[in-house]
Parts: sequence; structure tokens; C-alpha cells
Amino acid sequence: MKSTLKLTTVLAISAVTFFACNAPAEEKKSFDPGKAKVEIQAMEDAFAAGEKAKDAKAVAAYYADDAVSYSRNQEPVAGKAAIEAKIAQRLQSDSSGNHEMYKVVDLFGNDDMLVEIGSWTTMNAAGAEQDKGHYMSYFEKRNGKYVCVRDMNVTSTPLKPAM
Repeated sequence: MKSTLKLTTVLAISAVTFFACNAPAEEKKSFDPGKAKVEIQAMEDAFAAGEKAKDAKAVAAYYADDAVSYSRNQEPVAGKAAIEAKIAQRLQSDSSGNHEMYKVVDLFGNDDMLVEIGSWTTMNAAGAEQDKGHYMSYFEKRNGKYVCVRDMNVTSTPLKPAM
């Protein structure tokens, strides 16, 4: 009787092991960093095009409704509507003809969230560099597309001493 019980236990464990090993694996989402980089660069290009066209709504399309933006020498701005208003104010007061270009430098994350490290350059109407710096943006995928939830930027141009 004991040997039958042992044999049954061994067969049961073997069967469970066999079926567990042969069970179909859960299908994992495969994250493609190259595809994500193209998608984020397209968002950066649309952001720059919106700025150049002085279209605050097009620029703000980059952001989630609950985003917070940390800009140089300013208090953080919370919420897409407030960010759009701040962008509109900045674009209205800018008569320089300058435009910015944004470039994805590095990207970290997965299919649900990304952190982008990028560089920006401000060019004048003649195409000469006026300022440059770096930014970091945190994206979450919502409703099938990435939106910026947090961003922050800094200039690399040294401050000129006050006289």
C-alpha cells in the first residue's frame, strides 16, 4: 500500500511538472526601443512645429491633463490647461523669430512608461544658435499613446555676469 501511495505521489508530481512545463507561456508585450524613440522624436518635432507656428494648443498636445512642467527660472506649472496658458503667454510675447529644435538623446523604460533625456537648441531666424540645453521628460502610455506627465529643462549657456 505504501509503495502504491509513493508511486501515485511521484506520478502526480511528474504529471503536474510535465503539464506546467508544457503550458503555453503568457504572451509578453515586446517593447521596441527603436520604435519608441521614433514615436517620441515625432512628438518633439510636433512640439517644435507648434512653437514655431505660435500654436499653444499644438504644443500642449504633448502633455497629459495632469502634467507638471518645470521650466527654467520659473515656478512649476501644473495641469495641461495651465501649461497651455503659460505657453500661449510665452509665444505671444516672443517676437524674436527664434525657434527651438528638440532631439531625443536617450530613452529608458518599457511599453507603459518612458523617461527621455533630450537636448534642445534655440536658433534665430537666420539659423544661428542662440541658446542650448537639456531636458528630461517622463511619459506614460494612456489610451494607447504616450503623453508627457512631467518635464524639466535647463540651459547649458553660461550666465552672463551682471554689471
